[in-house]
Amino acid sequence: MADWNSAQYLKFATQRTQPAIDLATRLAGIRPAKVIDIGCGPGNSTAILKEAFPYADILGVDNSENMIATAQKDYPNLQWRVCDASKELTAMAGEFDLVFSNACLQWIPNHPTLLKNMFALLKKGGTLAVQVPMNFEEPIHKIIGEVSTSAKWANHFHNPRVFYTLTPSAYFDLLSEYSKEFAMWSTTYYHVMKSHDDILEWYRSTGMRPYLNVLNEQERSDFEHEVLEQIKQRYPAQKSGSIIFRFPRFFFTANV
Repeated sequence: MADWNSAQYLKFATQRTQPAIDLATRLAGIRPAKVIDIGCGPGNSTAILKEAFPYADILGVDNSENMIATAQKDYPNLQWRVCDASKELTAMAGEFDLVFSNACLQWIPNHPTLLKNMFALLKKGGTLAVQVPMNFEEPIHKIIGEVSTSAKWANHFHNPRVFYTLTPSAYFDLLSEYSKEFAMWSTTYYHVMKSHDDILEWYRSTGMRPYLNVLNEQERSDFEHEVLEQIKQRYPAQKSGSIIFRFPRFFFTANV
Protein backbone atom coordinates (compact mmCIF):
# COMPACT_ATOMS: atom_id res chain seq x y z
CA MET A 1 0.00 0.00 0.00
CA ALA A 2 1.27 3.46 -0.86
CA ASP A 3 2.64 5.67 1.89
CA TRP A 4 0.47 8.20 3.64
CA ASN A 5 0.21 11.74 2.26
CA SER A 6 0.92 14.22 5.05
CA ALA A 7 -0.09 17.26 2.97
CA GLN A 8 -3.50 15.74 2.24
CA TYR A 9 -3.94 14.77 5.88
CA LEU A 10 -3.10 18.27 7.15
CA LYS A 11 -5.76 19.98 5.03
CA PHE A 12 -8.00 19.56 8.08
CA ALA A 13 -5.28 19.90 10.70
CA THR A 14 -7.38 21.95 13.13
CA GLN A 15 -10.21 19.44 13.23
CA ARG A 16 -7.88 16.43 13.37
CA THR A 17 -5.82 17.94 16.19
CA GLN A 18 -8.71 18.91 18.48
CA PRO A 19 -9.19 15.38 19.90
CA ALA A 20 -5.47 15.28 20.78
CA ILE A 21 -5.87 18.60 22.59
CA ASP A 22 -8.89 17.28 24.46
CA LEU A 23 -7.10 14.07 25.44
CA ALA A 24 -3.97 15.92 26.56
CA THR A 25 -6.14 18.28 28.64
CA ARG A 26 -7.60 15.25 30.39
CA LEU A 27 -4.05 14.39 31.51
CA ALA A 28 -3.53 17.63 33.41
CA GLY A 29 -1.87 16.89 36.73
CA ILE A 30 0.53 14.17 35.60
CA ARG A 31 4.22 14.98 35.15
CA PRO A 32 5.71 12.45 32.72
CA ALA A 33 9.45 12.55 32.17
CA LYS A 34 9.35 10.40 29.03
CA VAL A 35 6.48 10.24 26.52
CA ILE A 36 5.80 8.29 23.32
CA ASP A 37 3.19 9.29 20.73
CA ILE A 38 2.20 6.18 18.77
CA GLY A 39 0.95 6.95 15.28
CA CYS A 40 2.18 10.52 15.49
CA GLY A 41 1.45 11.25 11.82
CA PRO A 42 2.88 14.61 10.71
CA GLY A 43 3.56 15.61 14.31
CA ASN A 44 0.48 17.68 15.09
CA SER A 45 -0.49 15.57 18.11
CA THR A 46 3.12 15.31 19.34
CA ALA A 47 3.41 19.10 19.28
CA ILE A 48 0.37 19.25 21.57
CA LEU A 49 2.12 16.90 23.98
CA LYS A 50 5.20 19.14 24.01
CA GLU A 51 3.00 22.12 24.90
CA ALA A 52 1.32 20.13 27.68
CA PHE A 53 4.56 18.61 29.01
CA PRO A 54 7.35 21.05 28.03
CA TYR A 55 10.02 19.38 30.18
CA ALA A 56 9.29 15.84 29.00
CA ASP A 57 11.46 13.80 26.64
CA ILE A 58 8.97 13.12 23.81
CA LEU A 59 9.28 10.62 20.96
CA GLY A 60 6.86 10.47 18.01
CA VAL A 61 6.66 7.19 16.08
CA ASP A 62 4.76 6.26 12.93
CA ASN A 63 5.08 3.55 10.28
CA SER A 64 4.86 6.13 7.47
CA GLU A 65 8.16 7.56 6.23
CA ASN A 66 6.25 10.44 4.62
CA MET A 67 4.60 11.38 7.90
CA ILE A 68 7.87 11.18 9.85
CA ALA A 69 9.67 13.28 7.23
CA THR A 70 7.02 15.99 7.55
CA ALA A 71 7.18 15.85 11.35
CA GLN A 72 10.97 16.20 11.29
CA LYS A 73 10.71 19.20 8.96
CA ASP A 74 7.94 20.98 10.87
CA TYR A 75 9.11 20.14 14.41
CA PRO A 76 12.90 19.68 14.22
CA ASN A 77 13.33 20.04 17.98
CA LEU A 78 11.33 16.89 18.75
CA GLN A 79 12.37 13.25 18.35
CA TRP A 80 10.95 11.09 15.56
CA ARG A 81 11.28 7.49 14.50
CA VAL A 82 9.75 5.22 11.85
CA CYS A 83 8.20 2.35 13.79
CA ASP A 84 5.60 -0.31 13.01
CA ALA A 85 3.49 -0.40 16.16
CA SER A 86 2.11 -3.81 15.24
CA LYS A 87 5.58 -5.38 15.50
CA GLU A 88 8.20 -3.14 17.09
CA LEU A 89 6.88 -1.81 20.40
CA THR A 90 8.30 -4.58 22.56
CA ALA A 91 11.84 -3.31 22.00
CA MET A 92 10.96 -0.22 24.07
CA ALA A 93 9.24 -1.97 26.98
CA GLY A 94 9.29 -0.19 30.33
CA GLU A 95 10.68 3.09 29.00
CA PHE A 96 7.80 5.57 29.23
CA ASP A 97 5.71 7.45 31.78
CA LEU A 98 3.02 8.29 29.21
CA VAL A 99 1.97 6.30 26.15
CA PHE A 100 -0.27 8.44 23.95
CA SER A 101 -2.07 7.64 20.70
CA ASN A 102 -4.48 9.82 18.75
CA ALA A 103 -6.50 8.40 15.81
CA CYS A 104 -4.08 5.61 14.95
CA LEU A 105 -5.06 2.28 16.47
CA GLN A 106 -7.96 1.76 14.05
CA TRP A 107 -5.33 0.95 11.40
CA ILE A 108 -3.53 -1.69 13.48
CA PRO A 109 -4.79 -5.29 13.84
CA ASN A 110 -5.15 -7.46 16.92
CA HIS A 111 -5.98 -4.95 19.64
CA PRO A 112 -5.73 -7.44 22.52
CA THR A 113 -2.04 -7.94 21.70
CA LEU A 114 -1.55 -4.30 20.73
CA LEU A 115 -2.89 -2.97 24.05
CA LYS A 116 -0.83 -5.53 25.96
CA ASN A 117 2.29 -4.23 24.19
CA MET A 118 1.31 -0.61 24.77
CA PHE A 119 0.86 -1.22 28.49
CA ALA A 120 4.23 -2.96 28.52
CA LEU A 121 5.86 0.29 27.38
CA LEU A 122 4.90 1.96 30.65
CA LYS A 123 6.97 2.35 33.76
CA LYS A 124 5.24 1.61 37.05
CA GLY A 125 2.83 4.47 37.75
CA GLY A 126 2.60 5.37 34.06
CA THR A 127 -0.45 6.35 32.01
CA LEU A 128 -1.91 5.13 28.74
CA ALA A 129 -4.06 7.63 26.81
CA VAL A 130 -5.84 6.74 23.55
CA GLN A 131 -8.36 8.20 21.11
CA VAL A 132 -9.84 6.21 18.23
CA PRO A 133 -12.60 7.16 15.78
CA MET A 134 -15.86 5.37 16.54
CA ASN A 135 -17.80 6.57 13.52
CA PHE A 136 -18.58 3.40 11.60
CA GLU A 137 -22.33 4.05 11.74
CA GLU A 138 -21.97 7.50 10.22
CA PRO A 139 -23.19 8.07 6.64
CA ILE A 140 -19.72 8.51 5.14
CA HIS A 141 -18.60 5.03 6.17
CA LYS A 142 -21.82 3.45 4.97
CA ILE A 143 -21.46 5.27 1.65
CA ILE A 144 -17.89 4.04 1.10
CA GLY A 145 -18.91 0.52 2.06
CA GLU A 146 -21.92 0.48 -0.25
CA VAL A 147 -20.10 1.95 -3.25
CA SER A 148 -17.00 -0.25 -2.86
CA THR A 149 -19.06 -3.46 -2.65
CA SER A 150 -21.41 -2.58 -5.51
CA ALA A 151 -21.41 -4.68 -8.68
CA LYS A 152 -19.39 -2.04 -10.50
CA TRP A 153 -16.56 -1.81 -7.97
CA ALA A 154 -16.36 -5.01 -5.91
CA ASN A 155 -13.91 -6.74 -8.25
CA HIS A 156 -11.47 -3.83 -7.99
CA PHE A 157 -10.89 -4.34 -4.28
CA HIS A 158 -9.34 -7.69 -3.42
CA ASN A 159 -8.20 -6.44 -0.01
CA PRO A 160 -10.87 -4.00 1.19
CA ARG A 161 -10.26 -2.03 4.34
CA VAL A 162 -10.64 -3.94 7.60
CA PHE A 163 -11.78 -2.03 10.68
CA TYR A 164 -9.79 -3.21 13.68
CA THR A 165 -11.52 -1.04 16.28
CA LEU A 166 -13.31 -2.99 19.00
CA THR A 167 -16.49 -2.13 20.90
CA PRO A 168 -16.35 -0.03 24.08
CA SER A 169 -17.37 -3.16 26.01
CA ALA A 170 -14.41 -5.09 24.60
CA TYR A 171 -12.02 -2.25 25.48
CA PHE A 172 -13.45 -2.22 29.02
CA ASP A 173 -12.57 -5.90 29.44
CA LEU A 174 -9.07 -5.41 28.01
CA LEU A 175 -8.35 -2.39 30.19
CA SER A 176 -9.57 -4.32 33.24
CA GLU A 177 -6.80 -6.88 32.65
CA TYR A 178 -3.99 -4.33 32.94
CA SER A 179 -5.31 -1.44 35.02
CA LYS A 180 -7.29 -0.96 38.21
CA GLU A 181 -7.85 2.70 37.44
CA PHE A 182 -9.12 3.64 33.99
CA ALA A 183 -11.70 5.89 32.36
CA MET A 184 -13.60 5.68 29.08
CA TRP A 185 -15.69 8.32 27.32
CA SER A 186 -16.85 9.43 23.91
CA THR A 187 -17.24 12.77 22.18
CA THR A 188 -19.09 13.59 18.99
CA TYR A 189 -17.50 16.48 17.11
CA TYR A 190 -19.73 18.53 14.83
CA HIS A 191 -17.33 19.79 12.19
CA VAL A 192 -18.57 22.52 9.89
CA MET A 193 -17.71 21.83 6.27
CA LYS A 194 -18.01 24.54 3.62
CA SER A 195 -19.18 22.05 0.99
CA HIS A 196 -19.85 18.39 0.34
CA ASP A 197 -16.51 18.28 -1.48
CA ASP A 198 -14.79 18.98 1.85
CA ILE A 199 -16.11 15.70 3.30
CA LEU A 200 -14.73 13.85 0.29
CA GLU A 201 -11.43 15.72 0.66
CA TRP A 202 -11.22 14.73 4.33
CA TYR A 203 -11.65 11.04 3.52
CA ARG A 204 -9.23 10.97 0.62
CA SER A 205 -6.36 10.79 3.11
CA THR A 206 -7.97 8.30 5.51
CA GLY A 207 -11.04 6.11 4.98
CA MET A 208 -10.94 6.15 1.16
CA ARG A 209 -7.18 5.73 0.95
CA PRO A 210 -7.15 1.89 0.74
CA TYR A 211 -9.57 2.07 -2.19
CA LEU A 212 -8.08 4.99 -4.11
CA ASN A 213 -4.58 3.51 -3.91
CA VAL A 214 -5.50 0.51 -6.09
CA LEU A 215 -7.37 2.44 -8.79
CA ASN A 216 -6.00 4.19 -11.85
CA GLU A 217 -6.62 7.89 -12.41
CA GLN A 218 -9.90 7.52 -14.31
CA GLU A 219 -11.20 4.88 -11.89
CA ARG A 220 -10.38 7.11 -8.92
CA SER A 221 -12.30 9.96 -10.50
CA ASP A 222 -15.33 7.74 -11.16
CA PHE A 223 -15.23 6.19 -7.68
CA GLU A 224 -14.97 9.59 -6.00
CA HIS A 225 -17.84 10.92 -8.11
CA GLU A 226 -20.13 8.12 -6.94
CA VAL A 227 -19.16 8.67 -3.31
CA LEU A 228 -19.67 12.43 -3.64
CA GLU A 229 -23.16 12.03 -5.09
CA GLN A 230 -24.12 9.91 -2.10
CA ILE A 231 -22.56 12.43 0.29
CA LYS A 232 -24.75 15.15 -1.21
CA GLN A 233 -27.84 13.04 -0.57
CA ARG A 234 -27.04 12.01 3.00
CA TYR A 235 -25.50 15.20 4.37
CA PRO A 236 -28.11 17.92 3.87
CA ALA A 237 -26.89 21.50 3.76
CA GLN A 238 -27.84 23.92 6.51
CA LYS A 239 -29.62 27.22 5.83
CA SER A 240 -26.22 28.89 5.61
CA GLY A 241 -25.05 26.38 3.01
CA SER A 242 -22.59 24.76 5.42
CA ILE A 243 -22.57 21.01 6.03
CA ILE A 244 -22.58 19.44 9.50
CA PHE A 245 -20.08 16.58 9.55
CA ARG A 246 -20.57 14.47 12.68
CA PHE A 247 -17.51 12.59 13.90
CA PRO A 248 -17.83 10.40 17.04
CA ARG A 249 -14.58 9.52 18.79
CA PHE A 250 -13.83 7.15 21.68
CA PHE A 251 -11.27 7.89 24.41
CA PHE A 252 -9.72 6.03 27.29
CA THR A 253 -7.00 6.58 29.86
CA ALA A 254 -5.53 3.95 32.16
CA ASN A 255 -2.92 3.92 34.92
CA VAL A 256 -0.60 1.08 35.88
